Amino acid sequence: MNQVIVQSSGGITLVGGAPVSAPLFRFSQQRAPVIVAADGGADRCLALGVRPEAVIGDMDSISESARAAVGSDRLHQIDEQDSTDFDKALRSVDARFVIALGFMGARVDHGLAVFNTLVRQHSACVLLGSRDVVFHVPSRLQIGLKAGDRFSLFPLASVTGTSTGLDWPIDGLDFAPDGRVGTSNRVSTGPVSLEMAGPGMLCILPRARLDQALEALTGADRADSRSR
Repeated sequence: MNQVIVQSSGGITLVGGAPVSAPLFRFSQQRAPVIVAADGGADRCLALGVRPEAVIGDMDSISESARAAVGSDRLHQIDEQDSTDFDKALRSVDARFVIALGFMGARVDHGLAVFNTLVRQHSACVLLGSRDVVFHVPSRLQIGLKAGDRFSLFPLASVTGTSTGLDWPIDGLDFAPDGRVGTSNRVSTGPVSLEMAGPGMLCILPRARLDQALEALTGADRADSRSR
């Protein structure tokens, strides 16, 4: 069982070690004011003028100056090497939703590992990048978007589903990471609805649709909890 290190009734901004611009950080902080860092993300937070509530990870990337500035009481070292710092941090927080930035746009291998965690943990987490937001699609999703919005789907497992509101419906299609993917689709009419037969599908939207993604994911969480 994972130990919960940080709890929030609202949102948590989780910061990784990849480059994070000040405007993007503030964009997330406005929506999720509790700041948590994954290992070297502590240096990013401090450079932006914020002392994180906690730093979680194996601590192989955080600088000595950041260790001192954060304080030992906020450092939570998890030594096992079978998971990434993103995985360690995400499973150690409890919040209505998590906005994760500083995890895309740097090393490709790190980015792929982050997508893997996103699919396996099934949490209401949105990866925020300079141009995109990425999240794991729950079994049912309804999201308010505008006609013409870019709507991409990328499978990390073999999965099928149905849709409404897209220029190219996904009904009857077999998706797989080594087969058919669903990138560069487009919204025909809002809202867009998806029903997935199983886990494994990532949704990629324009950054400007972060709020719609968060609203859809937190609504999906409530619907799933009522069905259990």
